[in-house]
Amino acid sequence: MKEKIRIASGQGFWGDLLTAPVDQVTKGPIDYMMMDYLAEVTMSIMQKQKMKNPALGYAKDLVPLMERILPVIMEKKIRVITNGGGVNPIGCRDAIFAAATKLGITGLTIGVVVGDDILLQLDALRSKGVALKNMETDENLDAVRDRLVSANVYFGAKPIVEALDRGAQIVLTGRTTDTALTYAPMIHEFGWSWSDWDKLAAGVVAGHINECGGQATGGNFSADWKNVPDLAHIGFPIAEAYPNGDVIFTKHDGTGGLVTVQSVSEQLLYEIGDPTKYITPECVADFTTIRLDQVGKNRVKVSGVKGKPNTDSYKVSMSYADGYTAISTLTYAWPDALEKAKKADEILRTRLADLGLSFDEIRTEFLGLNSCHGPMAPIPALINEVVLRIGVRGRDFSAVERFGKEIAPLILTGPPAVTGFAGGRPKPSEVIAYWPALMPKDAVTPSVIVETI
Repeated sequence: MKEKIRIASGQGFWGDLLTAPVDQVTKGPIDYMMMDYLAEVTMSIMQKQKMKNPALGYAKDLVPLMERILPVIMEKKIRVITNGGGVNPIGCRDAIFAAATKLGITGLTIGVVVGDDILLQLDALRSKGVALKNMETDENLDAVRDRLVSANVYFGAKPIVEALDRGAQIVLTGRTTDTALTYAPMIHEFGWSWSDWDKLAAGVVAGHINECGGQATGGNFSADWKNVPDLAHIGFPIAEAYPNGDVIFTKHDGTGGLVTVQSVSEQLLYEIGDPTKYITPECVADFTTIRLDQVGKNRVKVSGVKGKPNTDSYKVSMSYADGYTAISTLTYAWPDALEKAKKADEILRTRLADLGLSFDEIRTEFLGLNSCHGPMAPIPALINEVVLRIGVRGRDFSAVERFGKEIAPLILTGPPAVTGFAGGRPKPSEVIAYWPALMPKDAVTPSVIVETI
């Protein structure tokens, strides 16, 4: 058993800093790198891409990135775990194998976790009694069944551990829990029991800190953001994990950002409901038991975590088409900038009503004044300019499309001193809504495929 392993965070979401994973594998020692690409809406985007082209459906940024770092990870024997496989991890694997072949690399072993995508199995599952009701509203799935775009089960660390046990240097998954990407290598390396709830929970907490990349090392940091050094070259977090479940968070020397009790604490609060019941497939972690200690510069120790037995359910993330939206902006200048923007909003709403158009929602914001805080925001006495941002959402495509045609006329038929209309008429965009559900764990089983070139 190793004395410790270093698990680096390389991506916090699809679209994160492209240089971060390169820095993680080149600027200091690590054993593993996890990269989190998925969010609820991401799955629907990938599913739509796959419907158009069966070879797609994964994070396309991942392949050129892997092509860039493959020589380094092969030389240093760094193992990579990522959910960037999306809804087509097999296709992602094949693309990475092609990149390796292009580079003349042989001996690369990739493990793929499949089985989380249940979109085509929904009717069969429901016929067996898997209801998949909305876990927040208790609505029946029939309400959106014909509009579903994606349906994916949140698997945990077990299939990732299996892939690592079978020698995979790269593990590609679909919809796993974000935390599993970090604690799977701890279980693999340290041989933790699947019923050692405290150690599993410690791994879950480490995964939660790692999952959002630079947000744990000073990015999006509210406590003392002005004093975060060199954010332009921020170093992403590294979990230095030990067999007893203790983890020290740090980052590579010479990189920007910071690792403090405050920065780690802010990330721990991210997306937390009941802090005593952070539920994952392997265990339930109690975040109120976490102890944080600053044990050195850019070194925070996480210890004392307690866990509880796992539940008998998987969470299922589904998405469905829920109409269309269109948004546009106009800028009004001093004097009377706010009054002009309000009058333009009034005129536009009147014209939409005259046309007999109805929407599920019409939303108006005055950027720079109240778009973040709404009616709680105090309005300053002197306003130099106001950006009117107005959008509509509805099921009627033609109504949303017609809204877009009513913006430009305001320029010559509304209040004066207006600018900022660029890019043409706003076009309707599809709205994707979220449907969370639970299903029995015995209703679905992940599969692991391991191949070598």
